[in-house]
Amino acid sequence: MTVVERDEPGAAPCGARGSTHECGNFAKTHDTKSIEHGLENLSKSTLKEWHPEEQPRERLMNYGPQALATSELIAILLRSGTRTATAVDVARNLLLDTNGHLRELASRDWRTLEKVHGIGKVKAITLVAALELGRRRGQESDVERPTIRTAQAAFNILGPQLADLRHEECWVLLLNTACRLIGTERLSSGGVDGTVVDVRKLMAMALRFNATSFVLAHNHPSGNLTPSKSDISLTRNLVTAGKILNIQLLDHLIVAGHKYYSFSDENMLAS
Repeated sequence: MTVVERDEPGAAPCGARGSTHECGNFAKTHDTKSIEHGLENLSKSTLKEWHPEEQPRERLMNYGPQALATSELIAILLRSGTRTATAVDVARNLLLDTNGHLRELASRDWRTLEKVHGIGKVKAITLVAALELGRRRGQESDVERPTIRTAQAAFNILGPQLADLRHEECWVLLLNTACRLIGTERLSSGGVDGTVVDVRKLMAMALRFNATSFVLAHNHPSGNLTPSKSDISLTRNLVTAGKILNIQLLDHLIVAGHKYYSFSDENMLAS
């Protein structure tokens, strides 16, 4: 396996624009007519004319769905507004018509919703489908996440995925503080002799999942369970990086057919 450590291109600049909402008493310093005129012009604008960081899709990508108002989330589903109103405006009017209650909105069928100005059949069906998904999610019981505390437990999950491959792949199991599985991701796929693992991308993925530990696994199509020099070097680098970021590498498995080699069981995790 080959270890790659390189600078990531296109790194985003630090800092983000603040909220565009009025704060405190600052709005009182403006002339009332000017404010009304500005709001009138805003309602006639399109979302494309807004600053990119003010557009709902971009705000969701940058800050997550929790940062958006309900009207903005609905606007993403609507995708477009009308000639005189943005998708956010249409969403706000829709919420006003249901007193701001999503339950009331969810109780309406698509034929009722399509009659709302700016909605139409396609958007109405999209809304009904999204609200139905939300309802079904609320009915589901909590997913029982498996606990990964041993090499065998990790192999039980990834072994079937890696055992019969004729090329190398590398996977990671991301775990929370209770060692419960919160993510299973394929890191790379390569040839017969090796694959590439970027240590920084792996650690960035662990941070994105808010993982506190992880298990790495890759296969040897040759059937040889002996770790290569690259395997050993990668493991040491991950142990070192994990200590810095407080994200522990619990194990590194090498899978060959229906057998595995565990760095942890062989006391090979020391950096």
